[in-house]
Formats: sequence, structure tokens, C-alpha cells
Amino acid sequence: MKFSAYAAATLAVATLAPSTSAFAPAPAARFATPLSSSVDDKTEVREYFNNEGFNRWNKIYSESDEVNNVQLDIRNGHDQTIQKILNWVEADGDIEGKSVCDCGCGVGSLAIPLAQMGAKISASDISDAMASEAAARAKSMGINNAKFYTSDLESVTGKYNTVTCVDVAIHYPTDKMAEMVGHLCSLAEDRVLISFAPKTWYYELLKKIGELFPGPSKTTRAYLHEESVVREALSKAGFEVAREEMTGTNFYFSRLLEAKRV
Repeated sequence: MKFSAYAAATLAVATLAPSTSAFAPAPAARFATPLSSSVDDKTEVREYFNNEGFNRWNKIYSESDEVNNVQLDIRNGHDQTIQKILNWVEADGDIEGKSVCDCGCGVGSLAIPLAQMGAKISASDISDAMASEAAARAKSMGINNAKFYTSDLESVTGKYNTVTCVDVAIHYPTDKMAEMVGHLCSLAEDRVLISFAPKTWYYELLKKIGELFPGPSKTTRAYLHEESVVREALSKAGFEVAREEMTGTNFYFSRLLEAKRV
């Protein structure tokens, strides 16, 4: 999931992505138990990525030259995470015809290439601006096997072969992370792919430094997550981590896990 503020502050900790998503982003998704404590975060994320945040991140997640060095670094980091997922999918060679639910799809950075590989895509984002942009990009490419809609994470329903949630957890409250992972797993028949900003002493330090230089564009909270919490939630839901990756650039840090149902 994201703000150049972070970046400027050196917190571009992972998820910064258009996944504006953060919360479901978009199409992003959530659970049966109301997460009332996350309402403020969710509102901030939705408003930010429907307005100023959309303009900024739409440029970052495109080929636009209107980005500074920090934003370019974040773009490259996010692209690396996306490519690692696509490499896994390509290596497996069985995505064609399979259903994929992309929660917090942003402008379609992952959903669109998966659709081009033959997957049946259902992608959502908490930001209508982001979901609409993703749909427009897909349409311009002649893609007709992908549906994009506006939704928060908790509201996403259905059953899919694969569920993805990339660079979204940065906006998700720490105390709700396990629930969020559990919800994603409840949607997946075969596997879940999730990335998040790992909570380590080093990234915590970067985050604290970043908070000293908030800047006018940093309008949503950023959360780091204990990897052990994510793994435990996956295990509790009946999933086992099969592959993992770590992407780190100067301003982007993201832990990627692929978990399969056992």
C-alpha cells in the first residue's frame, strides 16, 4: 500500500502501494466481526486515495516521468514484488482459467498481468478512483476477463483459487492483522499471496525517523507487522508458507509470503 511522505522520510516501508488499498483496497476485503477500531484509518485511506493520493500514486504506478527519485525508487520496489509473484505463477504454469481475487488492487499492477496470463480476475479497492483507473487500464488493453469494483477488505466475499493482497497491510491496524489474514484465507480455496512491511528494529527505526518529517502528503497511518503474527494466522486458517521473498530498496521494504492450503 504509499505516501511520498513516507518515502521522503525513509519509511517507504513496503506496502506503499497504490494499493491504496490498504484496507481492502481495493478491492480490498474484510470480515464478519466489525472492526470498529479501524474506522478512522479506513476513512483516511479511502479519502486520501480518492483525492490527492490517487493523483500521486497513479503517476508512481505508471510510466509517467513526473516522479521524483524517491517515488521512482518506490515504483521499482513495488514492480519487483509484482514480478516475483508473476514469476512464481509462470513457473507453476497453471493459472489459466483459475479464479483470482486481488484485494487492494490499486491501479491493477498485479490483476492486469494475471488476467493477461488467463486468470479470471475479481479485483477490488477501497478507493473508487483506483478501482476505476484499473478498470480503464484493463479495458484499454482489451482485457475482458477481469472485474474491478470498489470495496473494503471486510466486504469481499466468495471463493477463489488464489487470493492476493499486495502492499496493503501498511494501512492495516496491528491489532487487526491476524483477522485480516484469516479473512483472506477464508476466501481462498488453494493459496494466499500477501505482502507486508515487516516489523524489525531497523524498519521501526526508519518509521520513527519518518514520523519526524511528516510532510503535507502523509495523511494516513503506516503499520509494520510482526512476521510471526502473519505466519501464525495463516497456519491457524489451515495454510502453510510454501514460498517467500523479501524486497528492499532505499525506500521500499516488503515481505512476500505465498501460503497454500494443507
